[in-house]
Amino acid sequence: MRRSSTLARQVLLVRVGRRDGDLHGGSDLSMPEHRYADRPRRRNGLTRVERAEVASIVPVSPALGPTTPVDDDAAMSIPLLPGERTVARRMKFAVVNACTLSSLMLGMLAIFLAMQGEVRVAALFLIACVIFDGLDGALARKFGVASPFGAQMDSLADMCSFGLAAPVVVYASLAGSVSTPAAAVACALVAACAAIRLARFNVSPKDGRFFCGVPTTMAAAVLALTVAIGLPVPGIVLVAGVALLAFAMVSSFPYAKLARLVKLPPWLWLAPVIGALIDIRLTFALIVVGYLVSGPVLWLRQRRTA
Repeated sequence: MRRSSTLARQVLLVRVGRRDGDLHGGSDLSMPEHRYADRPRRRNGLTRVERAEVASIVPVSPALGPTTPVDDDAAMSIPLLPGERTVARRMKFAVVNACTLSSLMLGMLAIFLAMQGEVRVAALFLIACVIFDGLDGALARKFGVASPFGAQMDSLADMCSFGLAAPVVVYASLAGSVSTPAAAVACALVAACAAIRLARFNVSPKDGRFFCGVPTTMAAAVLALTVAIGLPVPGIVLVAGVALLAFAMVSSFPYAKLARLVKLPPWLWLAPVIGALIDIRLTFALIVVGYLVSGPVLWLRQRRTA
């Protein structure tokens, strides 16, 4: 019995050794233990090589972007003003940003004045905000100091001056003439649509001919002038006009830029000038309505020619 058991073990070892030898090119009797050396790792999960292969084919969400390491020193050394950093360019850069900050501060003053009941004075401050907002962009292009930092700062200042100050001034002007919930909803629409409009403008491709929707600057100018001149219309009509202007900001209708309006024939500019001398309120209302209607008209024209 002892000899038969020894012979059986030898036969089993020889068979296993031959099979492993055929697979691995050898006939070492220790190969069976090597065959199952990685069994604990497979029992718990994938091997290291398999995990690397799976990680290499896992899809990456486009919203997250690549996870490449970023050098902190290189990120901290990015200048706010690209290009040559001379004293003259830095001074020009400071002047441009001073105009942006002036627009921001004037918007804050407009809010404070509206809270104190000085609605028309607050509207005049909003008009000053519009002037400074246009001035900083013109100076940045003229001085050659346009930068991503300036663009983001201008967008934040616009949100404060035109997305917050303008609705507050309009809300103060509507107090007592319409119900408080109606005025609050209309002004909240202006703030929300202004935020959407500014965010969409920052990430959308730029068109040199038309705006996509009414710009926040122009919408704030319309609201400020409406309060400053005091249009003699019912309060409910003003609320409807404010809501319509808010939706026009986030619409996809093309609206002509000021550079294209300046190129219009001179005789077209005589009509609003003469109308302003006769009745400035009626002329202003007609100009605003005409500009708002021009967007859908241009949109229909582009659809037909496409």
